Amino acid sequence: MNNQTVQEGKTYAIVAYLTIIGVLISYFMNQEEKNEFTFFHVRQSLGLWLVYFILGYIVGGFDSWMITYSFWIFFSVLFIYGIIGALTGKLHKLPLLGDLFQKAFKSIQ
Repeated sequence: MNNQTVQEGKTYAIVAYLTIIGVLISYFMNQEEKNEFTFFHVRQSLGLWLVYFILGYIVGGFDSWMITYSFWIFFSVLFIYGIIGALTGKLHKLPLLGDLFQKAFKSIQ
């Protein structure tokens, strides 16, 4: 992947991490250009948001501030890691789940 491809896809890659709607915006806006850098971050972000919502539902059932804060800190760090990767133009997979997200959403192209 060359530097021009990364520069063209940075904006949508960053938007993908901001909200779940940002993932949809990035995906549909990238359909004409087919920028692989953006699609990489869309797959990472989509997986992260889905896991966030699923685990958030489970964590919501606990009445413990320690579990809740741990959940928020864990996902905040992962989202920041993804945003920094998009800003710097790197294809770093998210720790623990990045490979799974790339395989599960490989049809997103």
